[in-house]
Amino acid sequence: MSRINTNVTSLIAQRVLGLNQGGLTRSLERLSTGLKINRGKDDPAGLIASENLRSEIKSINTAISNSERADQVVNITEGGLQEVSGLLTELQGLVTATASKAGLSEAEKEANQLQVDSILQTIDRIASSTSFQGIKLLNGNFDFNVESVAAGVTDYRVNGAKFSGDSLAVDVVVTASAQQAGMFLSMGGTAIDLNANSSFTFEIAGAQGSRELSFQSGTTLTSIAAAINTFTDVTGVTAAVSGTGIKLSSEDFGSKEFVSVKVVDDGGSAGSGIYQLNANNFNASQTTGATAFSAATNGVRDDGVDLGATINGIAATSKGKTARINTDFLDVSVTLNTSTSQSLASVNAFDITGGGAEFQLAAKVDIAGKVSMGIGDVAARKLGNSTVGFLSDLSSGNDFNVVDGDLNDAQKVIAESIEQVSSLRGRLGAFQKNTVGATIRSLGIASENSSAAESVIRDADFAAETAQLTRSQILVSASTNVLALANTQPQTVLQLLG
Repeated sequence: MSRINTNVTSLIAQRVLGLNQGGLTRSLERLSTGLKINRGKDDPAGLIASENLRSEIKSINTAISNSERADQVVNITEGGLQEVSGLLTELQGLVTATASKAGLSEAEKEANQLQVDSILQTIDRIASSTSFQGIKLLNGNFDFNVESVAAGVTDYRVNGAKFSGDSLAVDVVVTASAQQAGMFLSMGGTAIDLNANSSFTFEIAGAQGSRELSFQSGTTLTSIAAAINTFTDVTGVTAAVSGTGIKLSSEDFGSKEFVSVKVVDDGGSAGSGIYQLNANNFNASQTTGATAFSAATNGVRDDGVDLGATINGIAATSKGKTARINTDFLDVSVTLNTSTSQSLASVNAFDITGGGAEFQLAAKVDIAGKVSMGIGDVAARKLGNSTVGFLSDLSSGNDFNVVDGDLNDAQKVIAESIEQVSSLRGRLGAFQKNTVGATIRSLGIASENSSAAESVIRDADFAAETAQLTRSQILVSASTNVLALANTQPQTVLQLLG
């Protein structure tokens, strides 16, 4: 059949040529862009997956940048704290030097006090000047905001807290009371009654050390208690007259405290002996089970008890009257006063209403992806606590100045301040090493794997695309030649017309 109005062969060749030219265009586009998905029609499902992966990769890389920034912030904070630690060590030396009063003139004491004042001022200056991009780091700017502190709470520290909403209530439930170590020496009268030419000799030991004391017959209980209290700094044990006996107590609370009495020579004492204190009432002794003085040659001992508590439903670790929990969402310590720590009840300790240094260390912005930690004020007026005092008490004219103040208590304040600064440095160091370091490493791996997945979906395979390009080029060339032949085919009709 020979028709000239409709060249079906040409139409077929044109269609095939168009398809082959489209394939050639796609190959050229993929090779020039490096992508096998350039628009939605190339692979709708692949485009959606690729865009989601690109979004995740961007968030992951930004989280890595956040982690690196957090590391730099902590580096600057650590630098300031390192200087504060050095100054506190120097302060410790000054107090020790001034305590050696023999051969130390008043002028030297005053010179040491000048150095103490200078150190305290420098600590305050470091606290107010350590900053990152103008943001103060050690002046309490990144400490947590706390309100509604209960009357039974003497000290608290919020090291970390993550919560949604306006505030987080910190509730302490006392499950076991904190106790001092203690015992009762029943002497049988207001003065000791011994055999002729005898003495009552005993050794008292506590968490700080021990001391052996000896008393003659007729010595009053008041004199014995006063003698024991003279060595409280040495033994850590205090004494008080109670009726016809003496009550011995450890200075502090907790399982690290103890009171031990070892009778070396009872001198024929008419007293009943050594009683343990009532487990439910520390102010009263047991009425039975006394250890006779003559049988106490190997010592009678009583240990203190740490507070038992839960904080927001989590079992706390305790030391004396202080309970602490450390979780991903809440890291706090709470110190209770004596009456509260010995009452089995719930205490609404305080409310955290905000604050803290918050770092976004995960790709997804939610409470689980954030790390929040408290960086307290390290000014002299803040270092220390309400029990031992504060570092500012060492300044001129205050109770613990080195000229005429109490140097024993001054050293306790310095020791507490050193412990607080060291603890803060330790927390920051752990944050850098474990949290930031591990986060950067894990996010780096996640970024690599996500990028690899996105590449498989979207990037062009140049080996395959060049092969496809060569094929398309050949097919386009062949299709063009075929179209030329198809267009000349109707000319055969002219042979029929002669």
